[in-house]
Order: sequence, then structure tokens, then C-alpha cells
Amino acid sequence: MNAYTQQYQQNQILTASPEQILVMLYDGAIRFTRQAMQGIETQNTSLKLEGVSRAMAIITEFSNTLDHEIGGEIAENLDALYAFMNRQLSQVNIDGDIEKLKVVEGLLMELRETWVEAITIARKEALGRESAAQTPALPENYKSLSAAG
Repeated sequence: MNAYTQQYQQNQILTASPEQILVMLYDGAIRFTRQAMQGIETQNTSLKLEGVSRAMAIITEFSNTLDHEIGGEIAENLDALYAFMNRQLSQVNIDGDIEKLKVVEGLLMELRETWVEAITIARKEALGRESAAQTPALPENYKSLSAAG
């Protein structure tokens, strides 16, 4: 990776919203899971181990940042899902089962899409609230001309 690419990626991260960073982390976890698959397919143990290790680090961070007070049952379910994925990845280090990686990849892709949808919905709702707040309130005694007929 050249210096320009590194600078570009660093700028992307520094200027990203928390939501964009979350999606980038999912992209990274998916990429590292695929890297581990490639390591298994090519019998490159170090590539497999690096991919598994990095995917686990991201998934562990997802788990560590869950707010159980605010998230309640959803946070509990996500925590259990992240723990399952990390167990699967740990097992891959032992048995090299690519199917476990495919399961983790599928879960990560589904979660990523769910977050993208949630972010899109939240942004639309925020824009709706923002435009409603910018609309001036009408006086209480206002009567529409069309209703005055």
C-alpha cells in the first residue's frame, strides 16, 4: 500500500460519522473472514491466522461497545451472536473448517445490511424532524382561505 492510499484511508476514517465507521468495521470483518478462507484454500496458515485474528478483534470490539442498558434485549441478542461468531472463528484456528467461516461471513453480511437499513431510516426520520422544525408554526387563530369558503 503506497503513502497516498494510506493517507486517503486515514482521511476517510477521520472524516467519517460513527455510522460510517460501523459499516467500515463490518466491511473489514467480512474482508478478514474472506482472507481467512483464502488462507485455508491456498493452505497459507499465516494468511488464515491473520484473517481470523483480525475478524475476531473487530467482532470483539462490536461486543465490547454494546450498551446493554439502552439496547436491552437487542444488545443481549447481538452479544450472543458476536460470541457465537468468535467461537466459530476460534474453532477455525483448530480445525480449518471453511464452512464455519462461511457462516460467520453470512452473519456479518446480514448484520451489515441491517445496520445500513437502520442508518438510512434514522437519517430519513432526522431529516423529516429537521424540516418539520424549520416550518414556521401558524398562529392559533389562523384560518385557511380554502376552509373559509
